[in-house]
Amino acid sequence: MKINVRGKNIDATNSLVDYAYKKLGKLDKHFDQNTDVQVVMSVIREDHIVEVTVNLNGMILRGEESTGDMYASIDQVVDKLERQVKKYKTRIKKQSRQKGFRSINEQQVALEAEERAEEDRPRVVRTKRFPLKPMTVEEAILQMDLLGHSFFVFANADTNATNVIYCRKDGNYGLIEPE
Repeated sequence: MKINVRGKNIDATNSLVDYAYKKLGKLDKHFDQNTDVQVVMSVIREDHIVEVTVNLNGMILRGEESTGDMYASIDQVVDKLERQVKKYKTRIKKQSRQKGFRSINEQQVALEAEERAEEDRPRVVRTKRFPLKPMTVEEAILQMDLLGHSFFVFANADTNATNVIYCRKDGNYGLIEPE
């Protein structure tokens, strides 16, 4: 596991970094050595926020916790990620067991049940198309606020790439850029 720890509005001290490595080391048994883990520690007012993002074979596990103590936030976010990993692995094992033990008749019944279930699943009911106008991030924020949306897709005038600006829970904005 490759762990990258950085601080935002805070200096990530050696003791904090060591603590994060130690706690995230508990998750090491679930991942291979090439798994990237990004840890961002930040302080907003009295809230100590830890965000952990794990890139796992194309799937992303993410946890965020906020408490009055950075160490407690690290503990809680690691617990949250452990629950996510266990849930993910249990689901994969259950699917593989179900596929292995089904007879041909059971498989036919299961396929019919899946088809009925797909009819009940949420689906795309509307497609919206619009031209991407090149604009700055500030212009996109203004446009999003004017429209009253929680996100806005635009062509970034600086990078010529398609970006998404969105409102965060804390009232600030987030920007999604392609790599």
